Amino acid sequence: MRMKRPLVLTTAVAFAPFVALPTAAEAATVTNPICPTEFALFNPDDGKDIVVPDGFKVSVFASGLNMPTGIAFLGNSNRFDVYVLESGHGLPSKCNEQGPPPFSATNPFTPDILVFDGKTKTLLRTLAKPIGTGTGAFQPAGPAIDIAFERGLQGGRLFATDSNQATHTATAADSSRVVTVDPTTGTVTPQITGLPTGDHPTEQLEFKGGFIYWSQGSTTNSGVSDGGQPDIPCQDIKLSEFVFISSLGPPVLAGSGYSPFEVQQPGKTIPAFTNQSTTPPTVRKGVCDGAILRAKLTDLPNPPIEAFSWGYRNGYAIRFAPDNHALSGGLLVGEDGADERGARPSNNAPDSLQLAKQNDDGTPDYHGWPDRYGFLPTSQAVFNPVGGPSDALCQPPSSFPACVPNVLKFDVPIRDVLAFPPQQITSPLAIEAADSSFTGIDFAPKSFVAGPVEDGAVLYSLEGDFGFSKANASAAAPGTQQVVPVPEVGHEVKLINFDAKGDKPLALKIQRFAHNVTDEQAFPDGLRGFNRPTNVKFGPDGCVYVVDYGAVRDGGQSDPASGVITPGDGPLVQIPGTGVVWKICPP
Repeated sequence: MRMKRPLVLTTAVAFAPFVALPTAAEAATVTNPICPTEFALFNPDDGKDIVVPDGFKVSVFASGLNMPTGIAFLGNSNRFDVYVLESGHGLPSKCNEQGPPPFSATNPFTPDILVFDGKTKTLLRTLAKPIGTGTGAFQPAGPAIDIAFERGLQGGRLFATDSNQATHTATAADSSRVVTVDPTTGTVTPQITGLPTGDHPTEQLEFKGGFIYWSQGSTTNSGVSDGGQPDIPCQDIKLSEFVFISSLGPPVLAGSGYSPFEVQQPGKTIPAFTNQSTTPPTVRKGVCDGAILRAKLTDLPNPPIEAFSWGYRNGYAIRFAPDNHALSGGLLVGEDGADERGARPSNNAPDSLQLAKQNDDGTPDYHGWPDRYGFLPTSQAVFNPVGGPSDALCQPPSSFPACVPNVLKFDVPIRDVLAFPPQQITSPLAIEAADSSFTGIDFAPKSFVAGPVEDGAVLYSLEGDFGFSKANASAAAPGTQQVVPVPEVGHEVKLINFDAKGDKPLALKIQRFAHNVTDEQAFPDGLRGFNRPTNVKFGPDGCVYVVDYGAVRDGGQSDPASGVITPGDGPLVQIPGTGVVWKICPP
């Protein structure tokens, strides 16, 4: 999830139980329990407003959920259980705080796992929710991000990722974990701890060849600390001579990249794995961020950690290609690009589909962040910030839009963080629209091949933007010849077919697979469709399950219907009880 670091606000509140809401012909108004003026119109029904290819069928597997982000399956097509991870407090707002007290069984802002019968959709049990003292459970601040069985449908240990990232304080640093969860009792056992945590925590999981892999998001938005944990490089790097501007009033120097907040180190060499959030700085081999990391399953707990691939802003979504695929041996990575916010704001940064492959000498390959967005250097004018309410130079006592001249004066062009790349840059396979937000990737089984879906195809989910910038597409201006509005990219599922026939180079053929009729998030308008898809995974029944986080109200720059947040509540208000797991089955 994309995140901004706000001031810390806590609110005591008594939480009412959250249960699945009945579907109805009219949308139900669902409010945030801490900030009841913030609401969404909730009516998933049976997904009537989701467009899919002819013959495919959409239905609701589960609804009324609290910010789900992960899903796992155990069993076979005849009998299987579905494990759904509710992430808890993930986005910054006083309206999303988990307590005090955080340990209520009905608190929607703490993580848990819901276990459903795959055939009857009956809720069987709830696991790992912090109750009582919170020991042996997920960390209450959250978010938890992903769950996965080490042997897939055959089971084995159930792994999950969690953190205290949502505290947005010094306690968040190095709080991310990889844990195991007992699938019956819910007891949580830490396996890998002390992982970097800032703008992004430890995220999605994957398994191959006796290793556990995980995506480790960058601790900053674009390489420069806004007050949280600085980024940790996976290789030795030399910083550029540039220092960057921040502000809580008049412009001040925020400091260098890969450095603590307001620490200036122009031209300095930062050794690999140097964690500068500790005093004195420490080096823990293999632990870095903006990376894909791995460890041997046989070495758990507290294993040696290895950097597999790096140079990502937030390589959130990860999935290995099957052994008989054209991409065999490669890890597909859905990377979310930088936002217009913080001390090095960026506009129009694309999201990228990357292919990660460790170098032959065992070092991680490198994908260019923070000085390359997609195929282009960050200094290209297309990425220049235009000034937005979340830019560092637009914070009180400055204001938006009066702050825009300062943003253009100090932040244009976007200056390099590094003096030069640590190795040759591996370019992406493809790019997606700015702020479309990769959140899930999975390879389709042969049973799903129908219509536009070819053998070896991939589905990926796009969560959509959080309003830090204007929409990545817009309706036609009045009086123009353009009759049909340009669809906004996001809040949808897309399809990739891979053409690798004969002697021709590998080609990716990308198209939309499932999207709302309005091309926007559903619940601000009461539509029966996607809001924020946060994962996509195929079940043992041959259907694809799309995990939908639910409604989030933002500042409204891209979607006025989702915005108009009560002053002081923002920037991103979660609406518990609006999460959905959708199911799309082939003909």
